[in-house]
Amino acid sequence: MEDFRRAYLRLCKEAGLEPQESVLVQLQAVTGGTRLDLSGQSLTVESCAVLGRTLQKDTLFTELVLQDCMLSEEGAKLFLNGLCSNTTVRALDLKGNNLRGAGAEALGKLLVRNKTLRRLVLEWNALGMWEEGFSIFCEGLASNSCLTQLDLRNNQINHQGAAELALALKRNSVLEELDLRWNNIGLLGGRSLLDALQQNRTVLQVEMAGNNIPSDILRAIEQSMEHNADRQSALRESRSRTQVLSKEIQNLKVEKGRQFVSLMETIDKQREEMGRSSRNSSMRLGQLQEALHERKSAVNSLTAKLQMTEAALALSEQKVNNLGDLLTRLKLEKTELMDRHGSSAKNLIYLDESDRRCTAQQDQIFELKQELTNSTGELKLRLAQAEERLDMEKRRSKQALEDMDSLRQKEVNLHEYVESAFGQPVVLVQELSRVKAAMVTERAQAEEELGKVRTQVRLEEQHLSSMEEKLRSARQSRDEAQSHCAQQKQTITELHARVGQQSIEMDALRRRIDELQQDLAGKEQEKMAEVTRVRVELQEQIGHLQAERTAQSGLKEKIAALEREMKALGASHREALLDKESEISSLLERLRMKEGEIQRMREDEAQRASFLQNAILTYVQGSPLGHYSPKK
Repeated sequence: MEDFRRAYLRLCKEAGLEPQESVLVQLQAVTGGTRLDLSGQSLTVESCAVLGRTLQKDTLFTELVLQDCMLSEEGAKLFLNGLCSNTTVRALDLKGNNLRGAGAEALGKLLVRNKTLRRLVLEWNALGMWEEGFSIFCEGLASNSCLTQLDLRNNQINHQGAAELALALKRNSVLEELDLRWNNIGLLGGRSLLDALQQNRTVLQVEMAGNNIPSDILRAIEQSMEHNADRQSALRESRSRTQVLSKEIQNLKVEKGRQFVSLMETIDKQREEMGRSSRNSSMRLGQLQEALHERKSAVNSLTAKLQMTEAALALSEQKVNNLGDLLTRLKLEKTELMDRHGSSAKNLIYLDESDRRCTAQQDQIFELKQELTNSTGELKLRLAQAEERLDMEKRRSKQALEDMDSLRQKEVNLHEYVESAFGQPVVLVQELSRVKAAMVTERAQAEEELGKVRTQVRLEEQHLSSMEEKLRSARQSRDEAQSHCAQQKQTITELHARVGQQSIEMDALRRRIDELQQDLAGKEQEKMAEVTRVRVELQEQIGHLQAERTAQSGLKEKIAALEREMKALGASHREALLDKESEISSLLERLRMKEGEIQRMREDEAQRASFLQNAILTYVQGSPLGHYSPKK
């Protein structure tokens, strides 16, 4: 506000004028608002010029009120020229300023150049007194694209001005409210405005009181306003529906895109999981192969041990005679048997661990199958959701078709109304024929009483004129009904065109949904092929694992057979030990008899036994048995 006051004072100083006190007082009274009220202030031409220049670049005020300011023609022209380049004023009130020709021309230029003015009040002026100025004002109104409310009360507009205004209304497409009360429009002006308002599609409210216009024309204007209101409501509803449909279509596109991206992500994740599982399975196969190699080496070591036990048995059979050698050999065989029992127990533990690994791999294969079933179930659920959305779109299209059927029913009702309107003149014609027949009979009887006949003829002629007036009114109502029916047909054709366009858009959306469904089906087929391939690979792996399991079972049987042989060898060794102990007891008895000889023999045998023990130890250490250590 202070910036506007300083600009006003600066422009006054530049023009060499003294600022008007009343204007300064009003500017100081306005604090923080967007409404400048100078009502009742007598503004000079210079003040109007400075105010117009100040308002050219002003961005504060949105409403200007200059009621009863006694503006001169030149002052109004300068003020309105300044407002032509303003971009913030939305409402202008110039009530009671006695604007005439020059003011009307300035207002016409304002309406042509200004692109922000929405409401213009020109009550209690004299714009209609000068036809040329008012025609320029009407031309500006015709080319205006922003004004929605216009007040022209008490402006001395006659039927010629109304004709100019009607031409402007035919070209204007934004004006919604028009107030023409208390002018001199008359019958001809009313008909011109009726013709213009029947062609205009945006005017929703017109006030025509106090203009000497017949009531039937006023009713027709009201009906055209009602039609415009209905048309605007239908347009708003269709726009809202199209906006809702476009939003829903956009949401569907976004959702389909998200679903497609999520589907691709899940497919990539499943591929990565399958790759990891294949790598894990290959690693497990390598581990199993290594375990098989270890088992083969263990079997080879067992065979080597068997060969060594056979060699040891042969040595024990050869050296039965030597007691000391036999005792040492028996001790060595006992230790070897204990080692063999320990290694066999370790092999059994290793086989149990391999069984547990196989069961764990089977559990993992079962988990992979369960994950595959879960993913297929999720895909089926998403497909069902997409089908539900398609059903919703179909129901909406059905609702649109039902709306079209209701419009068609309204058209049928209009046709019936027109037919009924056409039927009224036929009834009137029949009544007229009856009246004429009555007149013929009365003329036949009028030969007797001439005076009575003349009076009756006058009465009948008056009745005939009234009937003809009724006939004319009926024809006029029929013409109005026909024009109304034509307008309704035009609106119906427009609605048909819009519905066709919407149906085309719906078809395009359906085609898009079909394409997305086909893409989804292709992705589903690729996924199923990938799943079948993984299943085949898993089945092959399961077959390999089963073959390995059968091989392990064969190894277990071999190990059991070896254990049975070792038990039999142990039993035979125990029997041999018992026999040898009995022989040793007999030999001891013989040895007691020959102590000296036995002593000497013991020394020799001890020496031989030590030599033999060293030789066996060296042999055992040099053989593969000395270097073998079973792997876990």
